[in-house]
Amino acid sequence: MNFFIQRSELRDIYDKVAAGERISEADALRLLESKDINAVGAIADFVNQRKNGRRASYIINRYVNYSNYCILSCQFCSFSKKKRDADGFQFTVEEIVQKAREALKIGITELHIVGGLHPSLPFSYYTDMLRALKKLDSRLQLKCFTAIEILHLAWLAKKSVEQTLIELKDAGLESLTGGGAEIFRKEVRSAIAKGKESAEEYLDVHRTWHKLGQRSTCTMLYGHVETLADRVDHLRQLRALQDETNGFVALIPLAYQPQDNDIPVEHPPTGFDSLRTIAVSRIYLDNFPHITAYWIGLGMKLAQVALSYGADDIHGTIIEEHIFHMAGATSPQLQTETDMIKAIREAGRTPVQRNSFYEPIKVLADGHQAEPAENSAHSKMLEDNLATA
Repeated sequence: MNFFIQRSELRDIYDKVAAGERISEADALRLLESKDINAVGAIADFVNQRKNGRRASYIINRYVNYSNYCILSCQFCSFSKKKRDADGFQFTVEEIVQKAREALKIGITELHIVGGLHPSLPFSYYTDMLRALKKLDSRLQLKCFTAIEILHLAWLAKKSVEQTLIELKDAGLESLTGGGAEIFRKEVRSAIAKGKESAEEYLDVHRTWHKLGQRSTCTMLYGHVETLADRVDHLRQLRALQDETNGFVALIPLAYQPQDNDIPVEHPPTGFDSLRTIAVSRIYLDNFPHITAYWIGLGMKLAQVALSYGADDIHGTIIEEHIFHMAGATSPQLQTETDMIKAIREAGRTPVQRNSFYEPIKVLADGHQAEPAENSAHSKMLEDNLATA
């Protein structure tokens, strides 16, 4: 048994976890309130290694924000703009395809595409974009749109959420992003994102996508006006939906960026708080295979540490990120694959390049060349793209 656990008042929670029992909401709140960060981290690391061994993954991807024009004005969001704003932008389908074409030369396997709720782009813009990107390279995985974007597109198309998702899937959509979950408690959502979809609507979009046989990620935005109990309630609702559908591949906790936001926050998230939140997420979400330490919000150094606090993934190369940086994030705009492999190895883990579904593409054992995962079409895709770079 870990030294920190053996001496901790949290020993009973460890015993429950070690026996394969599910922890309660009261247990999760107790962990979040604990100052014994070493014991909390040790329990989370035990859970993670039981699920994932000592592997930690990354993805070679590119972010594309097709537009930041948005009909909403969420209080916490520094990304959304109106047509009158000088720093608003909007890309054509051809411009997005060109961004993808350039990124394919460095070996990306995924495009991550989200944007604001555009006031005038037709539904056909989104389906045309997906088809054009699949035409560029059919092996490129398209992880696109938040739940609120799906609701907006359903409104544009005058179709049900299910039919909208079916048409997007037929056009090339492979995975939904998890953005927009924020915190599910109604009073908190009203304080930070008034007018945005409800928790029930967010969950129902993902439920519908999962029932179509598809997978997605989910998020939790922490460190603003919510309480620790609100975080536990958020995780409770995610765990319940996962029990129902088993469609989530990972949770991505997101640290609130207070620098350029209108919401006054007395105690923005610290490194201690972030590590504890990631750790408790890993312990509580026993039906989730993966937890991502999002280096854009944490910084790479803290993301490395998080790999010993329950996380088993540090996300991707990104290349161009706007949402967090417009809110004041000071992390770089991109990480190279070499940087990510180095960061994972320094943390004592074995790097694994993954795809959008957190499935391994190649494993990079210490002192060895990359080993492609069995039957990996994306390994061949990587070779082809690098050969033409």
